[in-house]
This record gives sequence, C-alpha cells and structure tokens, in this order.
Amino acid sequence: MLVPVPQQRAVPAAETSHGADLTLLVIEDDPAGTFTVPELPAAAGTRVRIRTARNLTEAGRLLTDDVDCILLDLALPTGSEARSAPTAEGADGLAALKHVLRIAPRHAVLALTAEDDAELAAEAVRVGAQDYFFRSELDGRLLSRAIRYAVERKRADVAHHQLTESRLRAQENARLERGLLPTPLLEGSDLRFAARYRPGRSRALLGGDFYDTVRTPDGTVHAMIGDVCGHGPDEAALGVELRIAWRALTLAGLCGDELLSTLQQVLEHERESEEIFATLCTVDIAPDGRRAGLCLAGHPAPLIARQGRAAHLLPYEDGGPALGLLPHARWPRRQVDLGGSWSLMMYTDGLIEGRVGPDGTQRLGQDGMVEMINRQLMEGLTGEDLLEAAVAHVRELNGGELTDDVAVLLLDRDQEHVRRRSRNGDRGRRIPRPRPEPAP
Repeated sequence: MLVPVPQQRAVPAAETSHGADLTLLVIEDDPAGTFTVPELPAAAGTRVRIRTARNLTEAGRLLTDDVDCILLDLALPTGSEARSAPTAEGADGLAALKHVLRIAPRHAVLALTAEDDAELAAEAVRVGAQDYFFRSELDGRLLSRAIRYAVERKRADVAHHQLTESRLRAQENARLERGLLPTPLLEGSDLRFAARYRPGRSRALLGGDFYDTVRTPDGTVHAMIGDVCGHGPDEAALGVELRIAWRALTLAGLCGDELLSTLQQVLEHERESEEIFATLCTVDIAPDGRRAGLCLAGHPAPLIARQGRAAHLLPYEDGGPALGLLPHARWPRRQVDLGGSWSLMMYTDGLIEGRVGPDGTQRLGQDGMVEMINRQLMEGLTGEDLLEAAVAHVRELNGGELTDDVAVLLLDRDQEHVRRRSRNGDRGRRIPRPRPEPAP
C-alpha cells in the first residue's frame, strides 16, 4: 500500500536556504551492494548530507523540505506506484523518474544509469532531470559539483517559470481592467472630453475611483465621478459595478436624487461590509451647453473656468451624504449657469490630498488646487495637457508617488468652435477611450 507523500511547504525546495549545507536524497536499489555513493568533499565550507531510499515508497517518506537534490537510479525496479498507466516499450526505464518528478516537482533531480544507456540518460534530461551520470564515472568531486549545479539550475528554472506566470497574469489582468474602463458616449456632442486616471495600487490599472460620461437621446450630457473608500481590488470591482449601474440608470432616464438613491441600493447590496461607502459627483449638462444640474454625495465640488475669468469651485453647500452612510438619504440637485465657453473639471480627492510644504505636514486642498489650475490655465494649457500637468505637479509637490487613486475628468465647451461646427454641418465624432496610466 502506498505511504502518503509528505506535504511540502509553499516555498519551493530550490528556493529554500539551509545555510552552507545541502541534502542529497539517493534513490537506488542494489541487492548486490556494489553501488556506493562516493565521499563528497566540502567545497568552500559547503557540506553535502546524504539520505538513502531503497524504493519509491521509502523515498516518499524521506522527501522532506530540507532535501535539495535527488540522485535517482534509472534502473530502480518500479512498482504500481510508479505506473499510473501502461507505457510504451522502451519508456519503462523512465517510469521511476516520472514518478519522482511528479511527487517532487520543485526539487533538482540527477539521473544515474549505465554507460550503455546513453540514449536513456539523454531522454531523462529531456523529461525533466537537471543532469545525468554514468555509474563508472561517478566520483565525489564530480558529483559534488553536479549537485550544486543542479540545485542552482532548478532554482533558475523555478524563478523563470514564476516570472513567466507572473507576466501572463499581469497581461491578463491588464486586458481585463482595460475592458472595464469607460468609453465616453458623446457622439454628436459639442463638448470636448479629456481624462486622467492613476490608481494608487501598485502595478494596477483600476482603483476605487471611477468616472463616466454619456449623452442621452435628448442631447443632455451626463458626467459623473466617484470614489469607493479603500484601495484594494474589491474596492476597484465595486467602483466598476457602480459605474456600470450609473450608466444603465442614466440611459434609462433616471437623474438626480432618484438615480443616487438607486445607486445607494446597489452599493448596499454589493459591498462586503457596512463600513464601505462611496462619494459621488454627478453633472447633467443641458443640450444647449449653458446650464447644468449638480448633485454631490459627499464628494468635492467640480471646478469651472469660464472665458476671461479665474477658475473657481461650483457651489457645494447643498450636497448630500456619501452613498452607503445614511439610509433614506436625499441628494438635492442644484441648477448651475455655465455660460457660453467654459471648462468643467471633476476630480477625486486623490488630487487634493497630496502632501505639500517643506515638512510635508500640509495637504494641497481644494484652494491649493484652484491656484494651481489657474496658473496652468494662464500658461495656455488645456485638455489633456492641462490634466497631465496638474497630476504631474501634484506628484512633484508630494515629493513622490501619490498613495491614493487619482481620477480627473475635463469637459470643455468653446462657443466659437460650436458656431464653426454648426456652419460646417459637423455632427461630431466618437471620442476614443482614454488610456489609463498604470501605477508604478
């Protein structure tokens, strides 16, 4: 009956460190007693300890985490434990090796065979052994060197395999996250769109911040930006759910308090704990582009810059609580006059909570952000260039990477541009999906 193989730790044997010593497990069955492992000399203070198993069952018991390398006699008689299925003639000589590789996938393995089995020895390396020996050439110095080589080679193989797996996972995650980023639906609109998105999580494309912009059939442009508290993948997933729900509800005709109340129900059903909440800012811009409705759910007020006037924050006194904080809450919708030509910037708190000052004890804050944007507007920056400069300057003031997610959305309306397009019969174009900037 098979003896259960000891459970191995998650740390691969090839990656473990046992000080200056190595452990060799020899698996061979020599009834005549003519085979002996030569004395292994210590190299640079490294000793090789030897364990011996007479069969695969005994090897399974001795195969513990401190074993660094296995020396397997390919002539070892194999029982049913090494044959999971009938093998073709000529392949039986590798049955024991395949069994060892299956129970010890992260250990270095050396194959031992007779000189007249050179083809079998080469096949053993192709199957997975790190190297092979002929019995007649086995000496202590050669074996000692081969053990160290096999362990290092196995370590390199394991590291390469893990790196490849990590890259594949990263590529798959990136493809998934890109597919979850919004594509603004502004076909036929006179507004110009720009956005910057930078998650706080390392090597991520999505964070807990989310935004979206759509144009409904009546010509109204709806924009929103939000922030789920927290920075992990669960918060990012919840942000995607809220964004998709917002788009669906907006296209279904909901707006203002009715829309936010429904989003709060979505949040309450989808969040993992009652402590999770989300802030939100929604704007619905009238078809003529001169008026807008504003709703704030615990979120910073947008910034507006009108032609010939300094940028300033829109009113925020009438905002409601963040979604998920208070049951049966209400979110009043405030009417705002935009004017003919304007730029409206919506953002998450990652843009305003970075550190500033020589001692790094102060936050940039909304006032600091308004001053920064006004300076950049005076330099003639607009659109993507304005957002790029704003995020870069905030990171510079912070003295390094920002720890919070950052999302910034910019909508522009140029009255003269609108008139020219109207005369030329330009019906607008589909705005491409903005490219996110992955976190470092």
